[in-house]
Amino acid sequence: MTLKDILLEENVGGFDLVFRALIGSVATIALAMDLVETSPWNWLVALVALAGLFTAMTRHCTPYHYLSINTAKK
Repeated sequence: MTLKDILLEENVGGFDLVFRALIGSVATIALAMDLVETSPWNWLVALVALAGLFTAMTRHCTPYHYLSINTAKK
C-alpha cells in the first residue's frame, strides 16, 4: 500500500466524525474568546482544534489506519 493510498483512505465517520468536529469547534471558540490563559495550554488547545477539524474535514485519521480502526460506513 502506498503513502497516497494510506492518506486518502476514509476511516472516520458517524458519531466519531461529529465528535471530532464538535471538539475542534469548541477548542477554536475557546481560543478565540481567550478562555485559555497560560501559554502551554494555548498550544495544546490549538493542537486539539487543528487535529479535530482537520480529521473531520478529511475524514481520515492516520492512527486509526495503523490500529486498523474504521468507523466510516462502506
